[in-house]
Amino acid sequence: MKTALRLGILVIALWPGVPAFAEDRTLENRLQQVEEELRQYRSTLKQYQEHERREGASGTPEEPGIGSLPEVGRERRTDQQPALSFSSTGSGRLVYAKPFVTAPKAILGGYADVVFRSQRKGTIENGYSTIRNGQGITNNFDQQRFVPFIYGDITEHLKFAAEVELEHGIREEGGPDRELEFGLEFAHFDYLIKEAINLRAGILLVPIGKFNLLHDSPLNDLTDRPLVSQLIIPTTMSETGAGIYGTFYPGTTGKVDYELYVSTGPCGHEPDGTPTITEDSGTRGTRQRKCGADDGFDINNGKAFSGRVAYSPFLGVELAGSGYYGNASPSSHNPLSITALDWTLQRGPFEVIGEAAWVYARGNSRAIPNNQIGFSPGSLLTGLSGNSLGLAPQRMDGFYIQGNYHFMPEWLTNLAPRRFGPGSTFTAVFRYDRVNTNKDNKVGGFGELEQFSFGLNYRPIEDAVIKASYQYQPKAFDPNSSTRIHNSAFVLSVATYF
Repeated sequence: MKTALRLGILVIALWPGVPAFAEDRTLENRLQQVEEELRQYRSTLKQYQEHERREGASGTPEEPGIGSLPEVGRERRTDQQPALSFSSTGSGRLVYAKPFVTAPKAILGGYADVVFRSQRKGTIENGYSTIRNGQGITNNFDQQRFVPFIYGDITEHLKFAAEVELEHGIREEGGPDRELEFGLEFAHFDYLIKEAINLRAGILLVPIGKFNLLHDSPLNDLTDRPLVSQLIIPTTMSETGAGIYGTFYPGTTGKVDYELYVSTGPCGHEPDGTPTITEDSGTRGTRQRKCGADDGFDINNGKAFSGRVAYSPFLGVELAGSGYYGNASPSSHNPLSITALDWTLQRGPFEVIGEAAWVYARGNSRAIPNNQIGFSPGSLLTGLSGNSLGLAPQRMDGFYIQGNYHFMPEWLTNLAPRRFGPGSTFTAVFRYDRVNTNKDNKVGGFGELEQFSFGLNYRPIEDAVIKASYQYQPKAFDPNSSTRIHNSAFVLSVATYF
């Protein structure tokens, strides 16, 4: 009786578990499926993290121009693109037979500015000085630059970048001196090998000084470019060529950046032999974009060599040296050399930046063989316009030093946090400029210039800026009368990336 009772109790106790035993196999399968999905998720996450690590991604935005290049349309790219073929059929639809229509690879951006200038004396050229008694105008609005930027991500290793510059874009072609200033500021291919060495070819920004490489209007805290970057280093200076660039890291905190190029070379003379390096315009006429050669070709069979090496011992400090050398004559050997130093010192809200440059245009003061300007080779080129005493310069130099202080008053943030909150800033600026575009003129000519600039600007975000500055010019140049004068100016401008 007791045994039967015990068996009955055991059966009753185990009965609810009988269905569970039947479902054990199903539950086990489900657990295995969940574990498999979890393993796949972990594998995918690990691959994603490894990819982000290789791409240099981080939780904080990097300094512009630093780190890996963006990959445009990466999610739409496949390992193998459809083959391009001239045998594509159709008529009206052929204009769409482009690979970027189905797989976009480019970013379009750029920057623009607008400037108002008011000067004490009428030295702003407008083409009417002859009937204005040799005077220019004292104030003017100018849409100075509109610069679209195109970045193309062709493959992981092949990149393309270009800037199209339109200056004083209100004009249209309408006369010998009223053409719209339009051209490619740079347009080059980059083939990335590794960080220490990469290849570049196309229209290149010549690496003389830092300002020629970083001269965008929204980037700079004053409206006008430094005098040394207008007359001694002719910003923007670009030439067609090829070369290498890269970065390597000596020590634990140090960094070295370099660029080395071979390019078309300077254009030191007009087709009739008149020198383009003058006291009133400095070296600006030597740029390939201004050359009288057909299609912007080289004026001789030589090429120019240029390079810049920048050393940063630690974050916030950079010192760099650069140089340029090439034959500037079409019929003899008259080399043009430009040497430059630049520096950037930053600590907290303070910045000190600057640049110095030296030019030697050997033989520029003498006529070249086969010239058609009426002088025999070797004669002094006297009486030429654009030069005080008529002597074309051989030596020039100049420098600027600039101090910036970034700040945002707390009371202003409290008053209007949406306008003066995080990301916005004010900058107080002081810059001293000095150049001499004719060191050979011992008595001092109109190419010896000096300027003090005081500025204040406001950035609602880093990409856009409203600028105001006052320029005191104890030694200024009047292009209408080709004389040196005392002048001053008030300048307002707005610039932004888009």
